[in-house]
Amino acid sequence: MGKVILINHPLIEHKLAIIRNKTTDTKTFRENVNEIGSLVTYEITRDLTTKPVQVETPIAMTTCQQLAKDVVIVPILRAGLGMVDGIHNVIPTAKIGHIGLYRDERTLKPHSYYMKLPPVLPDATILVVDPMLATGGSAVAAINLVKQQGGKDIRFVGLVGCPEGIAMLQKHHPNVDIYLVSVDERLNEVGYIVPGLGDCGDRLFGTK
Repeated sequence: MGKVILINHPLIEHKLAIIRNKTTDTKTFRENVNEIGSLVTYEITRDLTTKPVQVETPIAMTTCQQLAKDVVIVPILRAGLGMVDGIHNVIPTAKIGHIGLYRDERTLKPHSYYMKLPPVLPDATILVVDPMLATGGSAVAAINLVKQQGGKDIRFVGLVGCPEGIAMLQKHHPNVDIYLVSVDERLNEVGYIVPGLGDCGDRLFGTK
């Protein structure tokens, strides 16, 4: 069964309080989501494999370590875009794919409308990114698509999740580890996380 890894740090807790606040403006919300993305990157990549390389310093030759595998960041559109720059700033060599999903407001089921992924998936570490793990439907659908394209080493990277979404993702993808900064109480009757932080996509892009 994939592990649920909670990433705790005082700076993350501070920024999480800011993005939970309903009075936080779009600019501040977007900046803090991006910054949390950077802060969590150190934990989600802690066990990446490296390979030795020879480097000539200004003084002498030496052996250093570099990442052994490609890293691919795959945000689930739209909200996943809010964390991409933060992660990419820490791993600037990472490739970026995109998966577009929208949720039927009546059935809460995801529907795919766009996918563009780099060709290195079978040999890469893939970070599927979505700030909210609510029903789990979008995460399951996105990882289905990644696996169909050959992805094997997959990690889900979010901010706020709930027990229902975690259970759904573990049921369908038991080999995928889940990285979050908070596990909230539950889903409400319309599929929002409680207490959550509202509609992350709308708050990132000022569409409501």
